[in-house]
Amino acid sequence: MKRREFISLVGGAAAWPLAARAQQPAIPVIGFLSAGPAGRGPWPRHADAFQRGLQDLGFIDGQNVLIEYRWAEDRYDRLPALAADLVQRRVRAIAAGPRAVDAAKAATVSIPIVFVAGTDPVSLGLVAGLNRPGGNLTGATLLAGNINPKRFQLFHDLLPEVPIVGLLDDSTRPRDEPVRDVERAARGLGVPVRLLSGGNEAEFETAFATFAREGVTAVFVINGLLSYSLSDRLCAMAAHHRISLSGEARVFAEFGGLMSYGPNEIEAFRQVGRYTGRILKGEKPADLPVLQPTKFELVINLKTAKALGLTLRPSVLALADETIE
Repeated sequence: MKRREFISLVGGAAAWPLAARAQQPAIPVIGFLSAGPAGRGPWPRHADAFQRGLQDLGFIDGQNVLIEYRWAEDRYDRLPALAADLVQRRVRAIAAGPRAVDAAKAATVSIPIVFVAGTDPVSLGLVAGLNRPGGNLTGATLLAGNINPKRFQLFHDLLPEVPIVGLLDDSTRPRDEPVRDVERAARGLGVPVRLLSGGNEAEFETAFATFAREGVTAVFVINGLLSYSLSDRLCAMAAHHRISLSGEARVFAEFGGLMSYGPNEIEAFRQVGRYTGRILKGEKPADLPVLQPTKFELVINLKTAKALGLTLRPSVLALADETIE
């Protein structure tokens, strides 16, 4: 064999693995856009549930899919830039939580977006309809009618001897209807209420101090994105002042509040992971109906009840889907 032919043969053989690698499909990259902080409160649970949903479809982060996380750290004005960054990164899909989905929708009309929406996605203009979303968005909604009056009644039934209930409102929430609904429910039950609000952690701390000073021993949190983000801190404030706390999201009970009643928001993020996996396999968001909650969970923290020296009504305990001991 001539020397030149031998060199050509060796060189060609060395190039074969490189060519084979070049022909391998690139690992898909997806974005995860959140309004909250990466390492505090309920938000890390969203990411964990999302990854579990992807795994249900066979996708594992770092192996056959890559997840680019973007966290706004409760600074909602950062969301548009974070969404634009994911679009520039040319991700295959974007998973977006409440508030973040608006920024994602404004950033792209072509990249699939899978969301968790806290309210009606049709009225928000995210989708054309729940069964046939159309466009590039689909996901799950936590909206299932007005459950605040039901939650207030359960809270009252659990603690019927409480003379007054504090209402803690999230002043960053854009609508006042939830406050009026709860006040109406309280009047129907003949329960006096004391309304305070907060727009940041310091204001919530002041509200709890005021409740304690005025002898309020039970507080009903009117759901909002900031109060949800600070759910762990609100539960700690309630424990410090020996106040029984009720929140809508189950994380309130898990973080030490007395009870929660509402849809399972963690499961909604797992469903978002599953939908994202289906989109990676070739399905279109326009053909995936928006998922709606089918069950409301009553979670009661018996450990908190014991710490507060409370005797809870057995009839309400019997209704609990889960008790934390």
